[in-house]
Amino acid sequence: MHMQLVVAVFAVYLTAAYSQWPDELSRKSQDSVKYEPTWESLDKRPNPEWYDDSKFGIFIHWGVFSVPALVSEWFWYTWKTGNKQAQDFMRTNYPPDFTYGDFAKDFHASFFDPVHWAKVFESSGAKYVVLTSKHHEGYTMWPSKYSFNWNSMDVGPNRDLVGEFATAIKNQTKLKFGLYHSMFEWFHPLYLEDKANGYRTRNFPDAKALPELYEIVRTYEPEVIWSDGEWEASSTYWNSTGFIAWLFNESPVKDTVVTNDRWGNETRCKHGSFLTCEDSFDPGQLLPKKWENCLTVDMYSWGYRRDMVVENLRTAAELIEALTRAVSCGGNLLLNIGPTSDGTIASIFQERLYQMGSWLDVNGEAIYATKPWIHQNDTVNPHVWYTQSKKTGLVYAIYLQPAKKNITLGAPKFSKLTTVKVLGGPGVLKWTLDEQGNTVVKLPPRDELDDTTVWSVVLVLDNLKNKPSEAPPRITMSMLPQVRSMWRDENPHKQTRKA
Repeated sequence: MHMQLVVAVFAVYLTAAYSQWPDELSRKSQDSVKYEPTWESLDKRPNPEWYDDSKFGIFIHWGVFSVPALVSEWFWYTWKTGNKQAQDFMRTNYPPDFTYGDFAKDFHASFFDPVHWAKVFESSGAKYVVLTSKHHEGYTMWPSKYSFNWNSMDVGPNRDLVGEFATAIKNQTKLKFGLYHSMFEWFHPLYLEDKANGYRTRNFPDAKALPELYEIVRTYEPEVIWSDGEWEASSTYWNSTGFIAWLFNESPVKDTVVTNDRWGNETRCKHGSFLTCEDSFDPGQLLPKKWENCLTVDMYSWGYRRDMVVENLRTAAELIEALTRAVSCGGNLLLNIGPTSDGTIASIFQERLYQMGSWLDVNGEAIYATKPWIHQNDTVNPHVWYTQSKKTGLVYAIYLQPAKKNITLGAPKFSKLTTVKVLGGPGVLKWTLDEQGNTVVKLPPRDELDDTTVWSVVLVLDNLKNKPSEAPPRITMSMLPQVRSMWRDENPHKQTRKA
């Protein structure tokens, strides 16, 4: 009897151990993968699941450009290259010998409260944040060893702004922390020398850009590296693959970090953990690789602009539409705001973020941890976009208009078992078929629906008859350059950067 008990216990132990062994083996196998410093190798790395599940992030453009707060975050460049508004502003308000560097002493950040920022961004429903560590002006928002007297500790606020914000995000919220970093600097002598040499010399990346990247990763452990300012030189000049191989193989965030596609003039919309292709990029169709729409609330600037008016700002309905379209097509939305030089977030920006949070509080299950459905956009109702839960298989029909009596759907094939519910509303909804065979869903009275239905209505569909074989043809990686080119031609007004 005693021997039988021992054998039984040992058998249970072996079963439990074996049940855990495949996961452990898989983890060790993943740990043993070493990525070579080539795009072919780096592009094979699977993305950490958190990034796809998050869907929504906040972008923050903050720097010395927040002091003049005019034209855009490109103020220095536009001033020096003939922009009339910038030149008239400087001529009227500053002496002739005033330099852009002189603005730094007025970059006080005196009201910067990183914990308050963190709470505002968490309230928006975002799951990650990306802060500018250095924009094209070259001013670093941390005490970089490679930016003497042109960083936030030496001149201006005399604070480690990146460090304070990183601590607040990591200690006070569940958000993932990321950093934006510009590869080039408009007027850095080493960069201009390399440029004059046709990029045959690499003094700037070796002495400045790359050391900064290693420094911010080792110091702050960001889980997003959002590169920019890459477009004048190839990734070979920047040694981008060498840095990313280290990032994926050896860095303190090697298992969780993601990067975008801006690493050289040949990499955009092609390489990286996720594609950005263009600013405000919204292809309206499923792409063959993970992508992100970086979009700014102020349609004319990424940094804070003192002369912005409400007509320049995207509405809550427009932002909800951008998020929905991105997620339906397999992307994320990275929504940008620009704080003031004193470290405050304009009330109108906070309002937009809180509106997003209110909508996601009700409708988040149709966004987070979802995947694209067979159809992205409805076949008869252009206002309806679809997502599908990864866990339950439920399909969400997101109607991007205020609630009304009925919503017509063409793509879903209803069965006798199909049920329809509305997020933020009561019970199971009634539905019928019209003469064309489309489904007409009857909504409850307006006073029975959540207030967020003034922006959109989200239906939950179960037990549909649709099959994966019904999916429309997908574009391939080889087709992406054409998709990008067509989008640029059709949306010239959305090119808010000078990339």
